[in-house]
Amino acid sequence: MLRIHAYDIDRLVPVASDTPAVAMAPAAAGSAAIALDANAPAQPPVVWYDLINPTPEEERSVGEALGIAVPTMDEMEDIELSARLYQEDGAEFMTMTVLTRPDAGTPRKVPVTFIIKGQALVTVRYSEPRPFDAFLARARRANGAGLHCGNGELIMAGLIEAVIDRMADTLERLGSDIDQISQEVFSAKAAKVNKKTRDLQELIREIGQTGEFLTVVRESLVSVARVVAYYSALDGLDRKLAKELRQRLKLLQRDAASLGDHSAFLSGKINFLLDATLGLINLEQNQIIKIFSVAAVVFLPPTLVASVYGMNFEIQPELKWHYGYPMALVLMVVSMILPYLYFKRKGWL
Repeated sequence: MLRIHAYDIDRLVPVASDTPAVAMAPAAAGSAAIALDANAPAQPPVVWYDLINPTPEEERSVGEALGIAVPTMDEMEDIELSARLYQEDGAEFMTMTVLTRPDAGTPRKVPVTFIIKGQALVTVRYSEPRPFDAFLARARRANGAGLHCGNGELIMAGLIEAVIDRMADTLERLGSDIDQISQEVFSAKAAKVNKKTRDLQELIREIGQTGEFLTVVRESLVSVARVVAYYSALDGLDRKLAKELRQRLKLLQRDAASLGDHSAFLSGKINFLLDATLGLINLEQNQIIKIFSVAAVVFLPPTLVASVYGMNFEIQPELKWHYGYPMALVLMVVSMILPYLYFKRKGWL
């Protein structure tokens, strides 16, 4: 699907893909809308070509209009830095990973490519992250975000801002989930050891899922920071960035850095909770082993007494004694009580 947007006074307006405005040539100027009919009213400048799951025909039409080669899905998924950030045909190609479906519990990171050619922006994506829809809804409102969408560079900055805002919300929700897990880990709600152990094992799964989610967020933050740093470095080299754009890129770098620090803090907290949960499980298991060990030691003396009087040798004075049997029972009970009291006094029970 190809969605084309033009900048009209103070907002983005959709342009039908079969109108003459698409056939105009922003390859040279990047923003000038050249009407085919001299008597026709001037069309607003096209500033954004949004390719969503594009067909080869849509890729070819945009590529011919701008004089660029639109990257394929395989090229976008290449992890090499030189394949994600590069210049070609007078355009800047920048690919970053964006979260999709973070609220569904099974987030995925998908590549999104930004192409800046002149004053136009081309985005290539094979998913529909919510930040794009949220930004577009604001940019289409009069006196809204469209005030900062006069060219492709500002649109790209706005999209990255929306992505960072979305990741900030995601990190805030992950922080709340981690706090809840922490309360469950260190609470003593389960009275039975086996039930508490099962609860802790379930918490390990939650911790693992949250840690995996956090890893995806951190990877996305790294890719966003790379894109912003790359485009900021072009200022004064290949192009001159506008003052407004330069300031917004600096803010984006700071936001990405602060979110990266916060995600590192949450990652450390996740590792601590994992270690604490494993430690509690080991303590519960050691407690069970200790109970068996104490029971074995407590029952060892009476077992010894019973073994001695179970040998049935003739030369055993107690065998002919009338009170020998009850005396042996008393001796076994006393031999059980004395180790128990000793362990209790030492604090081992």
